[in-house]
Amino acid sequence: MGSRAIAISTLVLRIFTLLALVACVVLFITNTFRYAMFDAGSKVTFKDLTTYRFVLSTAVIGAAYTLLQLPFALYYALTEKRLIKVDILPELDLYGDKIIAFLLASGVGAGFAVSVEIKSLLKDLFDAFALAGFQDTEDSKALYDNFINKGIIATSALAFGFVCMALVSVLSSVNRTKTTKGFFG
Repeated sequence: MGSRAIAISTLVLRIFTLLALVACVVLFITNTFRYAMFDAGSKVTFKDLTTYRFVLSTAVIGAAYTLLQLPFALYYALTEKRLIKVDILPELDLYGDKIIAFLLASGVGAGFAVSVEIKSLLKDLFDAFALAGFQDTEDSKALYDNFINKGIIATSALAFGFVCMALVSVLSSVNRTKTTKGFFG
């Protein structure tokens, strides 16, 4: 794969990463509902689950990093030259991409794990409420299921962002080995 193809692929993947991470953030922030079964008009948001806050934080950090890297990737794709001519820049791209990819991977794992566990827990909880004779448990169960399903969809967007960032990391590795010797060789 030529240098120009790598540069354009990196740019496209960074754009896809940014779009996926922004979609994840928007989905989490808009995922709310109000239900009054246990409390008068309580509002449930992503903030009520610490893990969802972590997932959102990983998406925000990844989006900020990608947004920072985008002008450099665009310039490199157009000119095949670095905007800032420093020998260490390919190293920073490589390690930064890998760190962000691992961060996004941890967010994906946490988001899917908590969603599956909470969904299982709520199913058992609402089944117990139904056996105890509580009214409107099916409506409540549907609201909470919808909330968790939207969390799964948001985490899926984060997973797509992770895959794109992992591919960028591979391309950064290829690009780095062509341009520099590295710290150790």
